[in-house]
Amino acid sequence: MKILQLGKFYPIRGGVEKVMWDLTRGLSERGIPCDMLCATLKTDPVDVPDQPRCTLTPEGKIIRFNDCGRVICVPAIAKKAATMISPAMVRWLRRHAAEYDLIHIHHPDPMAAIALRLSGFRGPVILHWHSDILSQKTLLALYRPLQSWLIRRAGLIVGTTPVYVRESPALQRVQDKVTYVPIGIQPLQFEENTALAVKNRYPGKKIVVSLGRLIPYKGYDTLIEASALLGEDYQVLIGGMGPLRESLQAQIDSLDLHGRVKLLGYVPDDELPALYGACDVFVLSSVMKTEAFGIVQIEAMSCGKPVVATRIPASGVSWVNEDGVSGLNVEPGDPEALADAIRRICDDREAWQSYAEGARMRFERMFTAQGMIDKMTDIYERKC
Repeated sequence: MKILQLGKFYPIRGGVEKVMWDLTRGLSERGIPCDMLCATLKTDPVDVPDQPRCTLTPEGKIIRFNDCGRVICVPAIAKKAATMISPAMVRWLRRHAAEYDLIHIHHPDPMAAIALRLSGFRGPVILHWHSDILSQKTLLALYRPLQSWLIRRAGLIVGTTPVYVRESPALQRVQDKVTYVPIGIQPLQFEENTALAVKNRYPGKKIVVSLGRLIPYKGYDTLIEASALLGEDYQVLIGGMGPLRESLQAQIDSLDLHGRVKLLGYVPDDELPALYGACDVFVLSSVMKTEAFGIVQIEAMSCGKPVVATRIPASGVSWVNEDGVSGLNVEPGDPEALADAIRRICDDREAWQSYAEGARMRFERMFTAQGMIDKMTDIYERKC
């Protein structure tokens, strides 16, 4: 069988693109032909540090994993409302759709849906439902007829958690063809000396780490408020860039949390393992369903770190972090509850050890890349 992963854009910046990338790479390494079709702007880089086989063709830029796997980056003319505008994607798919036995389309991505609709492809389609369209209300109103077609067209709809697909308003009438496959990743590996170097910057402190874009739904204002309720033996580190950086720094200043809460800015990928390794607890403080899964949670779990997350209604976040096993879940937007959960984990060494072991075991059982690829391979074999 030959599979096409369709949707989103390159370079890899978000969870949807990462799932597509990991599936394409993992399947091709097993000898299963799999391509990834996405759109990229002229200004976006396409060089991959560990994958130098990048070539320019008349149809776009091609990154080759091996003889069975490619990432095809066709040009986009613009990016609007988090959607690439790419007539080239439509043209490419119309020319090449017949080469594939199955198309695995990743939602939400209106451009990919348009390309599939116009491609003439008549084979099986799997729809990966990463999230509902929540913030772009005008876009959803225009896109809804195409979204409805896509739901009907799909032979199977795959979510990332059972909670999200069960609660999604768009999927209520098609639950008979809905399943889920948790996102899986390779475990992060950190060296003890690099993690210790981070810890030594904050001697005697219990280190709380959070990572993500500095945007409203991440709930960092709640985490900063919670930090004010923690003792001076806690150090809170928030990594990431985004439009709220100045306002969050102003909040830190107004609460006189200088030194106790630090905005790290952009953290390079090669520095992330040491940061996870140094922390005592990882916090995902998100407050809206826009946070559908939270890959950072499983990155922390892969390092054996307890997680404090939030019970966002209809989101899969609190399913990923099993309350009482890999960490604790609290109500979103509640700084007192967030601070209390952090203390309950960090101030009791036996409790911390139990959550740390539970986090690592839950990762191994539920969220490995190999497990995700195994489950998707089974689905492909049944549908082809």
